[in-house]
Amino acid sequence: MKIDIFPHIFPRAYFDKMVEVIPNKDTIRRWTHIPVLYDLEARLRMMEQWPDYQQILTLSMPAIEFVAPAESSPDLARLANDGMAEICAKYPRQFPGWVASVPMNNVKASLAEIERAVERMGARGIQIFTNVSGRPLDDPAFAPIFARLHDYDLPIWLHPTRPHTHPDYQTEDKSKFDIWWVFGWPYETSAAMARMVFSGFFDRWPNLKIITHHLGAMVPYLEARVGLGLDQLGKREGAEPGYADIIKAMSAKGKRPVDYFRQFYGDTAINGSLAGTRCGIDFFGCEHVLFGTDCPFDPEGGPQFIRDIIQVLDRLELSSRDRELIYSGNATRMLRLGQTPHYHGT
Repeated sequence: MKIDIFPHIFPRAYFDKMVEVIPNKDTIRRWTHIPVLYDLEARLRMMEQWPDYQQILTLSMPAIEFVAPAESSPDLARLANDGMAEICAKYPRQFPGWVASVPMNNVKASLAEIERAVERMGARGIQIFTNVSGRPLDDPAFAPIFARLHDYDLPIWLHPTRPHTHPDYQTEDKSKFDIWWVFGWPYETSAAMARMVFSGFFDRWPNLKIITHHLGAMVPYLEARVGLGLDQLGKREGAEPGYADIIKAMSAKGKRPVDYFRQFYGDTAINGSLAGTRCGIDFFGCEHVLFGTDCPFDPEGGPQFIRDIIQVLDRLELSSRDRELIYSGNATRMLRLGQTPHYHGT
């Protein structure tokens, strides 16, 4: 069995509402030309090509907080999550689980929706984005969200976000040549990971499970730069007071910064790159890599990344145990598929 933990979908009722209320409709212009994204029957027909293939459903971007302001984003999140639960209940063989969306611009409502989605509806975690309308994820206001998922012992799916209005250079007003997406998104994920590491997320919440989209972004491929470079935190220009103390505290625990980066998880959604997939697995280890495809955002509108990523994984020299972990074992364990999530907090 192959369990795809990072495909994207829009429940139809949510999709129609999003198209109606989103402030900038140009943002989702491309989405309307990918039927598998919002047409469930089209998705089911596509999935028939792989009888041993299942999807854990995640909502497609844009983020809830991008679509609606704080006073109305909770209703939008509930609409999305209701739609996800309905799809999985109707087609459990194809979709054994789903990931909840939360209105990150309304933390109180996010906590309420997490409780509803996990405890009453069986969500297997939540999806968040690498920033919340420009705010970093280590902003203390968001700490209760991470604490709650840690107490549930369920994963957080981390998806990059960065708009074309984020310029490549300070003298310009927008990005060119899709640089904001091709290179900006991996930077966004890597920066968010670093902020979590140095803000002490894994010391505060030692069992926190964060699945980074696109196999850890830049981190595995810059392993030595991350390792040796961040060992010297506090020695370069612009260093703030306390940077060196962070490294000392890590060293006292017998760790380096790069060791914390390995505590993240990554999916295999890197467009079918053999060398990149091998690099990501070498960095994280098979226990921290999960099969994911980014369906349906490929040039064919659905099947290409599924097909190509399966071919890549089957070409790698992996033991049968490691292959099973990546394809389904890690997902089954982390998402507790077939079990009821329980709250482990106080």
